[in-house]
Amino acid sequence: MRNSRSERAGYLFILPWFLGLLLFTLGPMLFSFVLSFSKWDIITGIGSIEFVGLDNFKAIFHDELFYQSLKVTFIFALVSVPLYQIVSLLIALLLNMRTRGMKLFRLIYFMPSVIPAVAVSMMWIMIFNPEYGILNRALGWFGIQGPAWLQDPSYALGALIVMGIWGVGNTIIIYLSGLQGVPEELHEAAQLDGAGSIRRFFSVTMPMISPTIFFNLIMGIIGGFQYFTQAFVMTNGGPLNSTLFYNLYLYNKAFVNYEMGYASALSWILFAIILFFTLIVIRSSSMWVYYNGDDDRD
Repeated sequence: MRNSRSERAGYLFILPWFLGLLLFTLGPMLFSFVLSFSKWDIITGIGSIEFVGLDNFKAIFHDELFYQSLKVTFIFALVSVPLYQIVSLLIALLLNMRTRGMKLFRLIYFMPSVIPAVAVSMMWIMIFNPEYGILNRALGWFGIQGPAWLQDPSYALGALIVMGIWGVGNTIIIYLSGLQGVPEELHEAAQLDGAGSIRRFFSVTMPMISPTIFFNLIMGIIGGFQYFTQAFVMTNGGPLNSTLFYNLYLYNKAFVNYEMGYASALSWILFAIILFFTLIVIRSSSMWVYYNGDDDRD
């Protein structure tokens, strides 16, 4: 009797989470899957949904903007994901040093990541302004004529990538947590064996924080392919579609052109792309991710 009462109490506690999962995650996913094979403009109501089979997917693969959005997103992910991981890890290594006032530095590096993305975007619009922006003014001090950043197709995507470095605080904190979990005695033993700081980093630190790298890499891939807010606020896909990210193109199809079926098909293609690259990283993790106790299991 006591066990059944405890089970009912447990089910009652998880009920809000389960309802949220059903109503706000699984339900919309199932509905979007149905819509991906349908034509619907969202304005005329659910009764106007028209089944069109694979027509949406056929149209997508003949859509030039689809390939442009894929190109922009792939370039962004290919550059930003490793760049952000390297920068975050280097900063985390500095923040892991035992120095006076280090807590203040950690706070300073983390603060940008808690500022709303829209506010950050508006601030960087002013920084990238070609006439009075602080970036071009700083370049002018060295006699360099700064470009028109967000108005130039050659620089707009690179500007968004550079801007992203400013907000890697969450990744830094996760790396810092991993670094602080590395046993100090391993470093001491390696030092006694004559290993220098660089050798200790690659032979001790990197293997011990490889699960942290694995987690941040997965989250970086997912976030890189879902980039949206900054491009929407700062460039809206321009100039000349040079920052037309996949999610932004999907949004335009759904809520600007009201082609909800087409947008749903786009969303499932994006889901398949993210799943593909995530699975590659997961399958490869056995070759480079080390967990405490792996040797014991072998």
